[in-house]
Order: sequence, then C-alpha cells, then structure tokens
Amino acid sequence: MPTVQTTYLGDLRTQATHLQSGTTIITDAPTDNNGRGEAFSPTDLVAAALGSCMMTIMGIVARRDGIDLKGSQMEIIKGMSAEPPRRIAKVEVKLSMLTETELSDAEKAKLERAAYTCPVALSLHPDIEQAITFEWNVGVEG
Repeated sequence: MPTVQTTYLGDLRTQATHLQSGTTIITDAPTDNNGRGEAFSPTDLVAAALGSCMMTIMGIVARRDGIDLKGSQMEIIKGMSAEPPRRIAKVEVKLSMLTETELSDAEKAKLERAAYTCPVALSLHPDIEQAITFEWNVGVEG
C-alpha cells in the first residue's frame, strides 16, 4: 500500500497527501530555483525530516528511560551545493534540549547517539555533511 500520494498542481507546486492520516503538505520550488518560495521546498523537507527524525528517536529513548524532553527545540540550516548538480551539500542541526532535571553525561551521550543513528540520518547520502550540535538546558517548558 502506498504511503504518500503526490499531485503536481502546476507552477512548480506539489501537494503530497499522507494516505493513512489524510494530512497534506504543499511544496513550492524555492525562489533561487524559479519558484515562489511560498511553502517548504522538497529539499527543505529533507532537512526538516532529519531534525524531526532525530528528535523522535531521542524521544523514544527518553520516554523508555523516564526522561521528559518536552519543549526541546531545534534550528536547521540547509545548505545547497554551489557546484552543479544542484543538491543538498550540508544540513546543520542545532538541538536545544530541555529537561526537567540535570542529566548525567551517560544519559546525554545515549540520547545523542540515538539522534545520530536515526533512520533519516543513516539514509542520507554520505556526501551530505550533517553538522549536529547539542545544547542541554534544565528548566521548565516556557
């Protein structure tokens, strides 16, 4: 059974539908590649998928170990290659992790290892540089 059905809407725009949930995503070509840039570009979604996958896998490990990561955030910068062919050259992910209590170095290392080994990270071509940084904060979600 298909996972996603995508329709080309014209003018460099697509609509992808997640068939199980019915959720849709619109994509536009970026302005630097003849598009309107009014939505995620397909390559933006790749970068977002990397960050979301990292956080999800960390969340699975954290929940199993009784750690709450609610309120953690990330910033993602996608860098395109300056040389043809047009492709993603680098994805920078800065994870700002929020926990209710101070974690041990071993707990942090376990969660970071989970992020580095998420399915998307392991699926990206090795030529795509993945620059990942972690900042650990203790506090209450704001």
